[in-house]
Amino acid sequence: MAKDLEAALAAVGPQLRTLRQKRDITLTQLAETTGISVSTLSRLESGARRPTLELLLPLAEAYQVTLDELVDAPETGDPRVRQRPIERHGHTYIPLTRRPGGVQAYKQIIPPTPADFAMPQQTHEGYEWIYVLSGRIRLLLGDHDIVIHPGEAAEFDTRLPHLVLNPGTEPAEIINLFGPQGERVHVRARPQR
Repeated sequence: MAKDLEAALAAVGPQLRTLRQKRDITLTQLAETTGISVSTLSRLESGARRPTLELLLPLAEAYQVTLDELVDAPETGDPRVRQRPIERHGHTYIPLTRRPGGVQAYKQIIPPTPADFAMPQQTHEGYEWIYVLSGRIRLLLGDHDIVIHPGEAAEFDTRLPHLVLNPGTEPAEIINLFGPQGERVHVRARPQR
């Protein structure tokens, strides 16, 4: 176990250098973005400084990658996103993006909502966009009660009380984009001719 940890930590420096060089960023530019000194960044990349969580978090944000990607082996060029599904309140969220701090995309599988289900609408910071792939979604948005069908989308400020339910008998699948407040997703559609 200790050998695995040491090997993972030893791989962080070359991974940091590779990420920086691929993005054509200088150590000075990275220092300005992260608040980490140029000398510390240089020592991290060369392996002379042991990486810590306090140093890796701003670097992951600057490179728009997860912490896992910083401590794993260097990129192989494989474009596939392999993130573990997240289970929450019976819903399955499959991450489709790897942009910490930016807009996040998920494929969400929502099981049928029981008739006796009682949960209050929730609020939180952010902005959400939902596109229904299959099934139907019932969106409670403040005083509005909206049913969204496959091929339809909804977008809303998550500071409004909201709740997403599945009124059908089969699981529903949606693409869910969520971003920090102010990072609205704009959808443009051409009128039918």
